[in-house]
Amino acid sequence: MFYGFDAKSRFLLGTAGYPSPYILQQSINESGTEIIIVSLRREGKEGKVFRELLSGLNVRILPNTAGCYTVKEAVTTAHMARDLLNTPWIKLEIIGHAETLQPDPFALVEAARILSEEEFKVFPYTTEDLVIGEKLLAVGCELLMPWGAPIGSGQGLRSLDALRTLRSWFNGIPLIIDAGIGSPSDATQAMEMGFDGILLNTAVAKAGNPILMASAFRQAIEAGLIAFNAGLMEKRDIAVASTPIFGLADLN
Repeated sequence: MFYGFDAKSRFLLGTAGYPSPYILQQSINESGTEIIIVSLRREGKEGKVFRELLSGLNVRILPNTAGCYTVKEAVTTAHMARDLLNTPWIKLEIIGHAETLQPDPFALVEAARILSEEEFKVFPYTTEDLVIGEKLLAVGCELLMPWGAPIGSGQGLRSLDALRTLRSWFNGIPLIIDAGIGSPSDATQAMEMGFDGILLNTAVAKAGNPILMASAFRQAIEAGLIAFNAGLMEKRDIAVASTPIFGLADLN
């Protein structure tokens, strides 16, 4: 449940960097996603064609403040997105470090406060830090989107213990892994940990066959969710026989 939207799919898919509009469209269809992420940095004729393509898809659009480095930039971009795309949803991304693209926690919290007060539904791109998470929730965010690893790195879940702590601490709060997912197995692992969704772009867009990879991620996310709901067995330090001793033949 994301801001009252009960999504059947837990897959949120980015729309940048695909080889062609056709491959993007087919990848979206194959992914089964109900939410796609769109940057406002498409302008002119290309932007018009892109918006026409999206209008034919049965999905919700989550605009992104990608490329913003200040509170002012992010808030202005959010207002433009709401006017252009007619949605209060916004993926809030404010970069604090140019090389790692790590979020600026101070600017992120401040922008989230401003936008929440203006009745935006904020999807904040953050780290696995508990304190930042608490502050984002305190200013009005109803969910958190911690990174698995830096954007576009494909490194998967680098800080497993921290992510498990985040999931345990924010029980009942929707948590979506955003950034760093490189393979379907990464997505399955996150879902098995109890996360509520996976947001990714590069791992599909830059795959050899994006359409096929979108399908792979859809199935991986579904498998991870089913496994979590089924209840994973506990890990043990020693071997435990799966075949009971009782009833075995006595060969002595």
